[in-house]
Amino acid sequence: MRKLQLLIIVLVCALFASGCSGGTSPGDSAADSNKTDGVVTLKFMGWEASPLETQSVKQGLEVFMKEHPNIKVEYQPVPQAQYVQKLLTMLAGNSAPDVFFLGSAEYRSFQKRGVLLDLTDHFKADLSLDEFIPSSASIMQIDGKIYGVSSCTVSPVLYYNKQLFDKAGIAYPPSDPAKAWTWEQFRDTAKQLTIKDGDKVTQYGAFGLEAFANTTAEILSNNGTIFNEDGTKMAINTPETKKVLQSVLDLRLVDGASPTAKTLESIGMKPAQMLQTGKVAMMVDGSWALQELASMDFPVGVAALPKFERAITQGQAHLHSAAGNTKHPQEAWELVKFLSSEEYQIGLVKEGLWMPNRTDLYTEEGIAKWYNDKVHPAGFKELVPFFQDAEAYPFSLIRQNKVNDIITEETDKLWYSGQSVDDTLANIETRANVELAQ
Repeated sequence: MRKLQLLIIVLVCALFASGCSGGTSPGDSAADSNKTDGVVTLKFMGWEASPLETQSVKQGLEVFMKEHPNIKVEYQPVPQAQYVQKLLTMLAGNSAPDVFFLGSAEYRSFQKRGVLLDLTDHFKADLSLDEFIPSSASIMQIDGKIYGVSSCTVSPVLYYNKQLFDKAGIAYPPSDPAKAWTWEQFRDTAKQLTIKDGDKVTQYGAFGLEAFANTTAEILSNNGTIFNEDGTKMAINTPETKKVLQSVLDLRLVDGASPTAKTLESIGMKPAQMLQTGKVAMMVDGSWALQELASMDFPVGVAALPKFERAITQGQAHLHSAAGNTKHPQEAWELVKFLSSEEYQIGLVKEGLWMPNRTDLYTEEGIAKWYNDKVHPAGFKELVPFFQDAEAYPFSLIRQNKVNDIITEETDKLWYSGQSVDDTLANIETRANVELAQ
């Protein structure tokens, strides 16, 4: 009897000790594997487009961690060229970061794989699509659900070197989209600003429109299309698109006013350096380039893109998503929400890296929060509607991103190998429709 009583006492003590020590199942241990002393550690991965961008992101994360002392964020920047493949590998190996950058053109294809956390309930509880400009709102929604939230918007714009215009006595391109140059005005100016020394071009009038992301904005300007309404088929082989591609090609081959990207590579300069040093007078590039250009100590201007039928640009930006199997979905949402906040955006918009995607930041009071006369050139406020009214980047609305590779392959043949515009568009449509049908 005494032995039995002792055994009961030992068992009770053991149970009590287990309860006090918070005994866990194997699943619970995994759930707390990155939680110490009540602090959750989130792994966050993004690409490094430039050291300036990485520095800006890290500064924002410091603010987040001060406001959320229960969350520690470990940020891992990855070279942009390696980013997508590395993220896919990590997701397949169950080692993905909790939160990560996701390019808008990859967003729907990743959601199709079932690897993204459904953020819809979190989003509806804390945010509203009405708070975002139309291009951002349409990109974030997939069949009425939200799997990622964008922090900003970026768009192709026209940069120019004011010194070269002043020297030639030519008026600057208009910042106001309502006064945007026609293609003919842009072409004539590019020809005037092209200078030769014998047969050698020492100053080109324009550069950047052969990058298809920029060409797309001009296709939209000519009321052309890339895909059908539901994104299931290509709709690119049209007279409107042919006119744009031929016009861009003629700027180089007929007018001699634009270099190829290979020309820049042979010189050993980036486009921004070509603009700074006067090798190029005008350059079409993403709005994010302003951060670097504003730091290069030369008088840079920013204007609306030249138009065919209407003045328009496209808007898109990376989204922040969470891994579907993150063990800290609430904390991951808190980070995603912060990364879309005015508080986070304003710092990076002030530096010229981004433009805001929140409607409140396009009011007069909102613009005053981020406008920086040390970064944003004179007349920039007139350009603001260009970003607010941008159309969603067409490639952000499809689920098969192999189409991008096909377009790159075929347009390379157009720009560099003499393939005709007709054959280029026919090949794109035929090849891409095979992918889109899968």
